Formats: sequence, structure tokens, C-alpha cells
Amino acid sequence: MTNEKRQRDQYARSVKSEFSDELINTYLLRPIAGLLVKFLYPTPVTPNQLTATAIFIGACAAGFYAIGEYPTTIIAGLLVTMKDLLDSADGQLARAKNLFSRRGRFLDSIGDFAVNVLLFWAITLSLYQRDPSSQIVLLGFAGFLGITLRVSYHVFYHVSYLHLENLYTRNRLLEEIRQEDREGDPTALRLQEIFLLIYLWQDKMMDRIDQWSKSSADQLADSDQRWFDRLWYSDRTGLRLSGFLGFGTELALLTVCSLFNELHLYLWLNLLLMNGIWIATILYRKAFLGPALLRACRRGRK
Repeated sequence: MTNEKRQRDQYARSVKSEFSDELINTYLLRPIAGLLVKFLYPTPVTPNQLTATAIFIGACAAGFYAIGEYPTTIIAGLLVTMKDLLDSADGQLARAKNLFSRRGRFLDSIGDFAVNVLLFWAITLSLYQRDPSSQIVLLGFAGFLGITLRVSYHVFYHVSYLHLENLYTRNRLLEEIRQEDREGDPTALRLQEIFLLIYLWQDKMMDRIDQWSKSSADQLADSDQRWFDRLWYSDRTGLRLSGFLGFGTELALLTVCSLFNELHLYLWLNLLLMNGIWIATILYRKAFLGPALLRACRRGRK
């Protein structure tokens, strides 16, 4: 295989998207980000540099939201989309150039959390300046907590599926500090410690929700349990539903509301619409998917 063909193949794999991903990523964000990756592929630009740029742009978006004027709100919304595109591009560039690192994995997730803190602080501040009420503060906090947990829920099933298909083997499904981490890159270890402080409780919470949702399979034999789990984590409908809770969809909603200067509406949609989708997704797995798989398993054993 020539070097040129190898590069084309690496690039093609970088933009491949599985059905566990968000629809907006599959059909809009990743194809656009792929054009950027194609341009950056022959350059010295690294995935971590893209990640750092995305964090900076997200922080800039928060600054424009904090100003609280309609033109700056539009600019902020567009910057949110630019940040999301770069978030898609950094992973694609890493796959295309085969430049994976634990440091980059943690930097990306910590940066997302930091940007969310800044965005919701700025949005809340902007609305509070016009309407200084406790309701605005509560809506802002609920919005931040909601998007944090919903994205973690989406990531849990997205990554579970990728592990199931051996498409995401470089990073762990549930992070923990191991001896190899202590003996490895010290910067990656510090980032991992911060990552665990932010996300470990969320990952454990999503695992508990998952165990509760599939509790109907508790009494299955080991062989049937493995069959159940494979179908459980690869169910297309369940993955599509949780796909509406990822960053791409969540931030697209923020961008649209920003373009119409409806940040107050955004916080209510965040609270009611997005949490409603989350609850519906959990109930789909608990009330429909689990019992359906259990019935199929019992029929197969007869």
C-alpha cells in the first residue's frame, strides 16, 4: 500500500460515523468538520491544538453572551457552533493522523465541562441583568446540570456500543487510575485526576440508571445475559433516542435560540423538552426494550 493510499484510507476512517452517533453529527457537523480535517491533514496542526482552540472559542462565546446585547448573542451562538465543529474535527484529525493520546482524551472532556460552566454562567448573567429574579438563577443552574447529565447519558450508551463493536478500544468505558497511569505521562495523570473529579460520579450515576433500566434481565443465565447485553447496547432505537441528548444536538438548540435572541426560551426548552426526551429514552429501555428482549430470550430457550 502506498503512503498516499494509506493516508486516504486513514482519512476515510476518520469521517466514518456509526448509528450510535447523533443525527446532527452524522449528517451535518461531521461532514463539515471532515472538510476542515482534509485541509489540516497535511499540516503540522495536532488534534490537541484543535481542542485548545475549541475551548478558547467556547470561552469567547461565553464572553459575548455575558454582554447581553442582541448582536453579541448572535455572535455567541455562531461561536458555539464553531466550537462544536472543532470538537468534531479534533477527533477526526486524531483518527486520520493516528495521533491518539490519553492527554488529549482528558483535555477534550475537561474543556467541554469548563466551557459549559462559562456558557451557562454567561447566559444566566445576561438574563439576570434584564430580570433579576431567583427564577433565572434556578433556570440557569438547572440548564447546566441538565445538559451535563444528559450528555453523560448519551456518551454512556454511545461508548458502550463502540466498545461492543471493538470500535473504541484505546480509551476505557469507565475511567480509573491504574498503575500504568501513575507510571506514564505525568500531565495525562493530572488531567485524569481532574477528569475523574468531574465525571466519575456522573459515570457511576449513568451505570446505575442503566442497571435499573435492564433489571428485568437480572435472573438470566450468563450466556443469556451476554446475548441480552449485546442487543441492549446495540439497539438502534435506543441509541437514536439517546443521540438527541449529545452535545451536537444540545448546542444546536442553543445556537438557534441565540439567533432569535430567545435565551430565556432556551432555558425552558432545556428544562422541559430535553429532559422530557431523556425521561422518554430511559422509559423506552425500562418499559419496552428490556421486557421485549427478555421475552425473546425466553422464547429462544424453549
